[in-house]
Amino acid sequence: MSNVNIKPLADRVLVEPAAAEEKTASGIIIPDTAKEKPQRGQVVAVGNGKKDEPLTVQVGDQVLYGKYSGTEITISGKDYLIMRESDIYAIL
Repeated sequence: MSNVNIKPLADRVLVEPAAAEEKTASGIIIPDTAKEKPQRGQVVAVGNGKKDEPLTVQVGDQVLYGKYSGTEITISGKDYLIMRESDIYAIL
């Protein structure tokens, strides 16, 4: 798990996306131009939640999120997504 010195505000969550698939199940190598954006990742940092709505996700959780959810940011050369907890569909 990554150590980042960032604390999201309110109900926001910092997620490290999983790596895109390199091969199909049958062994065909997928070129960079055809790779799909991953829709799962690991929670790296969480905010404090809203006044009456505590967060349900925790650091270290594997989550599923929407295809176009969050904002891409780069911290220390690594790519992350910062999104609201409501953009997360499930904890794996």
